[in-house]
Amino acid sequence: MATPSTPEPRSPSRPGAGSQPRPQPETRSRPGSRSAPDARPGPESGDPPPPGARCLVTGAGGYIGGRLVPELLDHGYRVRCLARTPSHLRDFPWAGRTEIVRGDVTDAESLRAALRDVDVAYYLVHSMTSTADFETTDRRAARTFAAEARAAGVRRIVYLGGLTPRGVPEDRLSPHLRSRTEVGRILLESGVPTTVLRAAVVIGSGSASFEMLRYLTERLPVMVTPSWVGTRVQPIAVRDVLRVLVGSARMPGDVSRAFDIGGPDILTYREMMQRYAAVAGLPRRLILPVPVLTPRLSSLWIGLVTPVPAALARPLAESLRHEVVRADHDIERYVPDPPGGPVSFDDALALALKRVQEADVTTRWSSAAPPGAPSDPLPTDPDWAGGSLYTDERERDVNADPADLWRVVEGIGGEHGWYSFPLAWSVRGRLDRLSGGVGLRRGRRDAHRLRIGDALDFWRVEEFEPGRLLRLRAEMRLPGLAWLELRVTPAPGGRARYQQRALFHPHGLAGHLYWRAISPFHTAVFGSMADNIARAAERAAERRAGRTDERAPTAPR
Repeated sequence: MATPSTPEPRSPSRPGAGSQPRPQPETRSRPGSRSAPDARPGPESGDPPPPGARCLVTGAGGYIGGRLVPELLDHGYRVRCLARTPSHLRDFPWAGRTEIVRGDVTDAESLRAALRDVDVAYYLVHSMTSTADFETTDRRAARTFAAEARAAGVRRIVYLGGLTPRGVPEDRLSPHLRSRTEVGRILLESGVPTTVLRAAVVIGSGSASFEMLRYLTERLPVMVTPSWVGTRVQPIAVRDVLRVLVGSARMPGDVSRAFDIGGPDILTYREMMQRYAAVAGLPRRLILPVPVLTPRLSSLWIGLVTPVPAALARPLAESLRHEVVRADHDIERYVPDPPGGPVSFDDALALALKRVQEADVTTRWSSAAPPGAPSDPLPTDPDWAGGSLYTDERERDVNADPADLWRVVEGIGGEHGWYSFPLAWSVRGRLDRLSGGVGLRRGRRDAHRLRIGDALDFWRVEEFEPGRLLRLRAEMRLPGLAWLELRVTPAPGGRARYQQRALFHPHGLAGHLYWRAISPFHTAVFGSMADNIARAAERAAERRAGRTDERAPTAPR
């Protein structure tokens, strides 16, 4: 694979890529109470937000939001993050430099508190479900956010939506793209100066579009593809998306409109796959378009070949039915291009591949929970009001240092496997994919390190205490809620104790029947998992002590 000599670039050190002064932290408070509507200029003011302005970022735990926050901080802005579960942002490297508040874009009361004293509000939330009411949810959230931003005296809203194909009536757009368009319109009508940025395919390490392109091209030297592979697309590097998002905070107050954004290349999806193959050092691919593949069939096909589940692949595939090329480049008047211009498609691919190879992917498409994923925290009391809580508990004394055992625990999943009966995990993953779930192929953001909120195959990290505790919450399709808890504690004589607990809270009769049906397999799955993790840690301790030449421990495949 091609590996460029420079890392995936950050946004330029100045908003607007070179023409505007970098905001500096505010050195003194402005007169008046910021919480009173008349204490500062309202949205009608022609002045852009001042240096050191406070920005609210919604969706801070997602792919774009998680990368935007440090960029804003590096440009001198104060950042407040809105999260339904603030603990999910705890382990992000920038968490200690921000204010994290609990809230939801559909809840006016929590938004009212989150928007207090905010100058610029970034709206980076989207429904990625295929349920019948997702457009209603998007509409309600946008209206609530718009009304509360107006009432709070926010100076600017910045929204990242989808690029709309020219000449296509709105009623012929895909449901998700139509909803993005409606959300942008609602925010523009809020009375708050608004910047709506419309992008097509975003290319960066960990983006859903990049992962889809990567896996389709790498795994299929010969492809039977949908007809949309011939549709022209204008992709954009994530670096340029972040640059424009940051620069939009300083737009004049009399600017309120939508802007198309895109990179310098206009390509068909077929050409994008061939360009990927060239950049990655792969042979040229044979691509055979077939017109009978509907968006639904396309999404199922993508879900089988790539880690991107069908529920997410479908809106991505639907957005490619029409040509998505920017109609103008007016954004350059307010956020000028950097020296040398925006990142080319080939350079964006090379930079993303380098980040993947170096395991330096800061956020992934899986950073956000999949549609319908449970979010209930582990109940602290087994006799809680929710009813039954089934458990399977295992414990092993391990002849290894606790640090050796913890390295095995933290490295679980992804390419390392689950240290258990491989066929059982594989079958469970395939069944989950067939039922529309995420399956096992999401893998890990980082092969060795975890943080709260990380996706881990069909689990998500709910709690993480380095050296001591890893708690995973299941995101596979289940008739109930499930967790897997792994603990490491010191034992006498410098040894370690491994404690493993699987928990399941059933939903109705189906949940109870499910637990009873799989109970006979627990010894093969959970028992062997505890045994193999203990053995892997002991082998690691032996190697460290120089007593064996075995290779590093790996899970049974």
